[in-house]
Amino acid sequence: MQPDALLGREKEFRQVTDVVAAASSGAGGVLVLSGEAGIGKTALLERAARAAAGFQVLRASGAEFEQELPYAALHQLCVPVLRHAGEIPQRHREALRVAFGLTAGTPDPFRVGLAVLELIAAAARDRPLLCVVDDAQWLDAASSKALVFLARRIAADAIAILLAVRAPVPPLSSNGPAGELAALPELVVGALSDESARQLLTARSPVALDERVRDRLVAEANGNPLALLELPRAGGFALPETGSVSNRVEQAFQGRLRDLSAGARLLLTVASADPTGDPALLWPAVRLLGVAAEPASAEAEATGLAEFSTRVRFCHPLARSAVYRAAGAAERRAAHGALAEITDPFTAPDRRAWHRAQATVSPNAEIAADLQRCAARAQARGGMAAAAAFRQRAAELTPEAGERIDRTMDAAEAHLAADDTGAAEALLTTVETADLDDFRRARVELLHGRIAFTRPGDGTGPALMAAAARRLAALDVRRARECYLDALEASLLAGRGGGFVPRILTAARSAPPADSPDMLAALLRLDAGEHRAVAPMLAELLHADRRPMWTRWAGLASMISTELWDPHATAIIAQWLVKAGRESGSPTQLRLGLAQTATDATFTGNIGLALAALAEEGAIADAAGAAPLVYPRLQLAALRGRRAEARSLFEAAGRAVTADGAGQVTNLDWTTAMLHNGLGDYPAALAAARRATAPGRLFLAGVALPELIEAAVRCREDALAAEAMASLTERTEASGTPAGRGIAAYARGLVTGVEDHFREAVERLAETPLVPHRGRAHLLYGEWLRRQGRRRDGVGQLRLAHELLDAAGADSFARRAAEELRACGEGVRQRAEKSFDSLTAQEAAVARLVASGATSNEAAVQLFISKRTVDAHLRNIFRKLGVSSRRQLKGHPAVLAVLA
Repeated sequence: MQPDALLGREKEFRQVTDVVAAASSGAGGVLVLSGEAGIGKTALLERAARAAAGFQVLRASGAEFEQELPYAALHQLCVPVLRHAGEIPQRHREALRVAFGLTAGTPDPFRVGLAVLELIAAAARDRPLLCVVDDAQWLDAASSKALVFLARRIAADAIAILLAVRAPVPPLSSNGPAGELAALPELVVGALSDESARQLLTARSPVALDERVRDRLVAEANGNPLALLELPRAGGFALPETGSVSNRVEQAFQGRLRDLSAGARLLLTVASADPTGDPALLWPAVRLLGVAAEPASAEAEATGLAEFSTRVRFCHPLARSAVYRAAGAAERRAAHGALAEITDPFTAPDRRAWHRAQATVSPNAEIAADLQRCAARAQARGGMAAAAAFRQRAAELTPEAGERIDRTMDAAEAHLAADDTGAAEALLTTVETADLDDFRRARVELLHGRIAFTRPGDGTGPALMAAAARRLAALDVRRARECYLDALEASLLAGRGGGFVPRILTAARSAPPADSPDMLAALLRLDAGEHRAVAPMLAELLHADRRPMWTRWAGLASMISTELWDPHATAIIAQWLVKAGRESGSPTQLRLGLAQTATDATFTGNIGLALAALAEEGAIADAAGAAPLVYPRLQLAALRGRRAEARSLFEAAGRAVTADGAGQVTNLDWTTAMLHNGLGDYPAALAAARRATAPGRLFLAGVALPELIEAAVRCREDALAAEAMASLTERTEASGTPAGRGIAAYARGLVTGVEDHFREAVERLAETPLVPHRGRAHLLYGEWLRRQGRRRDGVGQLRLAHELLDAAGADSFARRAAEELRACGEGVRQRAEKSFDSLTAQEAAVARLVASGATSNEAAVQLFISKRTVDAHLRNIFRKLGVSSRRQLKGHPAVLAVLA
């Protein structure tokens, strides 16, 4: 591009260069340039790349026809710096090799993101780095996620990232990349002013224009620079209202093809069908088609559409699509067929299969089977969007009707797993008109039900899944009953338990009985209040040697472990979820596992682990463009007595409770009650606990009963406390765990005022990892002793309570213990270094890891941030805590007291 191509773009160019300049001084940044096709985004990228003196420039470009290949664009970007791979940890090198298809395996997409971050950061240590990504709306989904992950974590690195995305987004990309990029800083590139447009047209028009023609062209182009440059070459200007600027510009590019020979046109078509721009593929492919390469390339280059050198490059992304669309269907098929012949089936099997699929129109069982294998490989590499695209094309090419229907539903399921519900629904409509048997009809209803669960305000999910279960009942009783469990699991994972669980259980009561007692039967009896009868059955299902229930329904299993007061099972499930999430590359599963880890750590008093898990979950949510999970944060804030923090989380959770009653309101009400009991606001705690234990609350109502009992006793609601105590006793005796019996014992002590009950609570809870509950048992016992006039005995219990609660981070309960000690005339040791509270969650996580001996690299790996970001956090931590070294941090009282 010549300098005049940027006429009227001084403001935009200044914003772009500001990002690059900041990176040169170590303050990395990102900017997304958005605007219509031809508006000048590519020109700004090119000018920025030329102006980035001293920078290493990495380039990538999205391609409409390469969206289905996972990590294709990321590989493009990283190839020039792969020489730095030896500077990153081995497992991250391996993650890149797997992601780029160089070795078999299943990459963790977030591990890939961190590996790319480390690779790019290593390259930036030599000199600053500029990443330029054009046509980002066509990025494959895996590359898009990795780039967003990278963009959010370069604040402490000499790295600038510039991306150009077309707006409005082309229809074929509606499922992803532009949406991923929406949360990044944006520069909207708008129309040129009329004055700038006239200057550009005058400077660049190949023909002399009179004033009226010039003004008409300016009006027709509507401030679009590429249109201004191309419309005159097309022989004048288009008639009014003939279509969008993008279409007219494509037509202008296509106009350059009219006088070309068939060989030159075919050469350009093959080049447009291969977004890699690899001459080693292009020239053998065109020779295979009988095209004389040298004269055809000279003729094609003379149009200015493309250049053929060490890499094939089109003059503009629209030129590529214009050439491809201008070709006839037979030409395109021929181009893909030749590329398929040349592409190595061993090093690039997926690209070869995709070209083969585009080269045929008639059903072909062999190609369809090949695409199915590609889908399996893509899914194993974490490319769910690619797997969906391969499965969809495989279905289209499958000759046999029944198999085609099954593959279409496989594709719909894959689109759903890739969070593209629109594509999933569209595919389901294509099979609904077919003559389906009951099994297939039930599968369609199940998929529609799963889609409904993902849409806020859509209450049809339970009914659809119940309909599927009823249809299956006459064919396969076991599958019909599992269908109801799938519905319960889906409602919990979608955060819609409060609204959907009662409806699902009501429908499940009509299910045909199983040959032997199963989980659905146990849950229905649990819902009916038969805790004593079903607790042993649930415990057996939870701890089965062969395929325990949490390997299929982890969300349900986690709720059941809470219902059974079984902290050991809760910890095992959390560990399994994290491991399975990392191995499968499922962000949903990994985030759920980290949330469970944080919950388990909160209630075992390991605040450092809870903060670290939440920091990682937040990093993954951030990389996935999702909001962090509210409930584990809510539980931590409630236990710590952070009223202001909890209030904002309560509001966020409350907004998730939609008009149809969806949302895990039991969890919200339970944590609200715990917060207010800790703060001594017993009326507020009582109101929340009443809601949490209302009829129809299958899960988490049991853990709210101790909060209800304490609040009711303090508010002198003796009858309510006694009623709740009876329910708690039935539940905890049925489970038989030390944790359940110990918590029930201190609640019973509150109701009865009998000392033996408090003693039992202290003894039983000593066997458990539930440090905050152990501290609460000592606190309640000490409070009771003081009120009995047994000051000396009370001081011992209260001091132990204060130590346990303070160490566990249960600040509000610890303050209660401190106030009781002062009422006994005793001094209270101040908690060390309140400055710890000024740390952010990520800083606290870094402090915990480093204090436990982790290196900066190890902390970066666990928290999905760069080493430089870890070091930047450490500088803040040192400043806030008044230390100057890692050794001092390791022994700092604040870190020892709270992060032990």
